[in-house]
Amino acid sequence: MGKWWGQLRRSLWVLGGVLLPCLGLAQATDTLPMGRFQRPGVRVGEVLEYELIYRHAPSLAVIFPDSAADFAPFEYVSRRYYPTRTRRGRSLDRAIYRLRTFRLDSVQTLSLPVTILRGRDTLLLQTPPAQVRLVRVLPAGTVPETPPVLRQNLQLQPVAQQFNYPYWLAGLASVLLLAGGLVLGFRQNLRRRYRRYRLRKNHAYFLAQYARHVERFTLSRSLTNMERAITLWKNYLSTLEDNNISSLTTREIVAHYQNDADVGLALRLTDRVIYGNQESEDESETDLAFVLLRTFAERQFQKVYAVS
Repeated sequence: MGKWWGQLRRSLWVLGGVLLPCLGLAQATDTLPMGRFQRPGVRVGEVLEYELIYRHAPSLAVIFPDSAADFAPFEYVSRRYYPTRTRRGRSLDRAIYRLRTFRLDSVQTLSLPVTILRGRDTLLLQTPPAQVRLVRVLPAGTVPETPPVLRQNLQLQPVAQQFNYPYWLAGLASVLLLAGGLVLGFRQNLRRRYRRYRLRKNHAYFLAQYARHVERFTLSRSLTNMERAITLWKNYLSTLEDNNISSLTTREIVAHYQNDADVGLALRLTDRVIYGNQESEDESETDLAFVLLRTFAERQFQKVYAVS
C-alpha cells in the first residue's frame, strides 16, 4: 500500500509540473485586448479616437503599440497612455490613439496587436476588428456636370509680426566678433589711450586738490593745510612715477631728482615753516614754494605723458 501511494504522489507531481504552466497561460489569455472607435462615423481627414483596453493578470508584462505600429488604413496622429490600475487581482491597461484616414472605403477596419513578454519569448494578442463608417459629404455617385467656378481673391490678409530670433542672434554674434577683432587689432593703441586718459584725470584731480589746500593755507596760515599740500604732492608723484618718494626725507627727495633747484628750494622753505616753526614774515616765500612744487609736478606729468 505504501509503495503504491508513493508512485501516485510522484505521478501527481509530474502532472502538476506539466499542467501548471498551461493553466498560467490560460489565465494570462483568458481575456483578449479590446479596441473600439469613440464614434461610429468619420469624415476624410478628420481626427478620430481609438480606445485600446486590456485586462490581465498583474504579473504580466504588457506592451501597447507605439507610433511605429501599423495603423493602416489609418494614419497615426498622437496617443495618450493611462497608468495601470489593479483591483481585485486584475490589472487594467488603457490607451487612446488619435488617428485619421484619407481612404474612401465605406467601412474601414482596424485591429492592433498587444505584446506580452514572457522571459525571452513574446506573445502577440490581436484585438478583435473594430469598424468605423466613412461619412460622405456628397451622396455617392453625385458628380456635378460642370466644375464649380473658383472666385479669385488677391487681397492681402494681415499677418502677425514675429520676432526674428535667428537674424538677431546672427547680428549680435557678428557685432561681438567685430568688437573682438577690433580689440585684438588695436589692443596696444587702446591701452595707450586709456593710460593717457587716466594720467590726465589724475593730474586734474591733483591740481584741484592742491589748489584747495594752498588756498586754505593762505586764508588761515595753518600748518596743517601746508602739511596736507606737501603730502598730496609727494603721493601724486609717487603714483605718477611709480616710486615711493612719500617715505623719503627732503634730502633724499632732492637727491632723487638730481638736486633739482626748484625742488630743493621749495622743500627747504616748507620744512623751515613746518618743522622749524620759522614762518617768514614775507608770505611770498611760502607762495613761491607752492608754485615751484606745482610747476615741478606739471613738468613730471608732461614727461610721463609723452612716453606713455
